[in-house]
Amino acid sequence: MENLVISNPKKLKKLKKAIFKAGAEKFHVLSDFDRTLTYAFVDDENVPSLISILRDGNYLVPGYAKKAHALFNKYYPIEINPKISLKEKKKAMREWWITHFELLIKSGLNKKDLKKVAKSKKIKFRKGVLEFIDFLHYHKIPLVIMSASGLGGDIISMYLERENKLYKNIHIVANSFEWDEAGNAIDVKKPIIHGMNKDETTIQKFPIFKIIKNRKNVLLLGDSLGDIGMIDGFEYDSLIKIGFLNGNVENNIEYYKKNYDVIILNDSSMDYVNELLKEIIVLKQ
Repeated sequence: MENLVISNPKKLKKLKKAIFKAGAEKFHVLSDFDRTLTYAFVDDENVPSLISILRDGNYLVPGYAKKAHALFNKYYPIEINPKISLKEKKKAMREWWITHFELLIKSGLNKKDLKKVAKSKKIKFRKGVLEFIDFLHYHKIPLVIMSASGLGGDIISMYLERENKLYKNIHIVANSFEWDEAGNAIDVKKPIIHGMNKDETTIQKFPIFKIIKNRKNVLLLGDSLGDIGMIDGFEYDSLIKIGFLNGNVENNIEYYKKNYDVIILNDSSMDYVNELLKEIIVLKQ
């Protein structure tokens, strides 16, 4: 495949054999949502996250979008700069998320706004994602979606429901709001998850841990270097990491090769992931 890089073919082959030998009952998938299961670019427009759709859609009070864009312009370059240390990034991302959540609440965020975003044509699953979700559901394999999106837990559920894919094997670990009786956001549930602290939001803190604790072979999907931290704190046996490097390939490919076993370039499809699943779960090697 033209848009595929395998960092260490021998290592990958060994991991695939180990997972195949253990069987589906010892396996689960851990995935990011924005720009991993969804396309990073829709109709040639960059869609950074679910919250960017809310920000750019004039859903809230006048002035919200301008303030939100100012936060994005300040913090996003820090998030994507591979030369800035993880410690510095964590501090900056926490500042960004806390400030933005406060802004959302002050701007009158309501559940109705999330429903509008869930219907947006800017959210688009990658080619092959529906097949991917159906495969995991059919084989009773847990799919844990860990998202740092500011609208994560609530809107991912809405979007999956819209696609008729909100299966019982799907578990969402993401930011969620507290709502009043009128559907207005009044607070954010803790802990706050951002793109650089997924390593601290360990899976043991959530109910899903009881389901996956003995499924020690894992396929991890992410689009940033911070997504690798989703597995931290989980004692796995075999781990295959697939990274989606959606743009700026030349400047980032070496960093991704050091951290991911497989890199899918240029906002490509889930075809390789689906073939891999068939190989390690169904087909003999």
